Amino acid sequence: MTAFDQGPTTPASPRSHTHPFLPYRPERLDQAEAIRRGEQFRTHLQARRSVRFFSPDPVPAAMIELAVDAANTAPSGAHQQPWKFVAVGDPALRHRIREAAEEEERINYEGGRLPEAWRDALGPLETDSDKSYLDTVPWIVVAFAEKSTPMPDGRLRKNYYVNESVGIACGLFIAALHTMGLATLTHTPNPMAFLTEILQRPTTERPYILFPVGYPAADCEVPDLARKPLTRALEYFAG
Repeated sequence: MTAFDQGPTTPASPRSHTHPFLPYRPERLDQAEAIRRGEQFRTHLQARRSVRFFSPDPVPAAMIELAVDAANTAPSGAHQQPWKFVAVGDPALRHRIREAAEEEERINYEGGRLPEAWRDALGPLETDSDKSYLDTVPWIVVAFAEKSTPMPDGRLRKNYYVNESVGIACGLFIAALHTMGLATLTHTPNPMAFLTEILQRPTTERPYILFPVGYPAADCEVPDLARKPLTRALEYFAG
């Protein structure tokens, strides 16, 4: 009998908690079924690609809500959940965002603000300052990171592990969109302060990622790229 196979377990002794706790008993799958589900999920995500060619076909707000609800399941530092997702469907507002994003990107690409090494790294993606897809997609969703959170008594609560927490939430948001057949792109025009102004966000928040959200265009193309193999992504220190 191994250390991981101790036979029937007895209930743990009662613990004393200062705050409310609930039992957590997720389903424990047999290994074959667990691996089958893992392979299925991996195959599902392997089909996901970042898209820059979108269809103007409408996307119900309910799908955006489901994706944000999925993002809300992300773990976060001290369970502070320091994120805010702002969904923009209004065409005029989306156009303002496009104009401001392209202004910054022209400085990046044509104005030389991007270092040469960065430009070389972006070469295979063939990206440029044209962000016309922001006018095409039915939704722009901007994830904001909450550096601090206003409390009912007027104080500001400092949030911890903000970047890590928001990054995980955004990953789940992307996975949820893909699961519903939608496409997106992690667009980070730099700097992004214009999003704070256009979307009238408080100074306690900062723009984190801009997501155009919609269906891929019928003639959509993506760069022919290979993902890092498992042998380069994983190292073991096995006993």
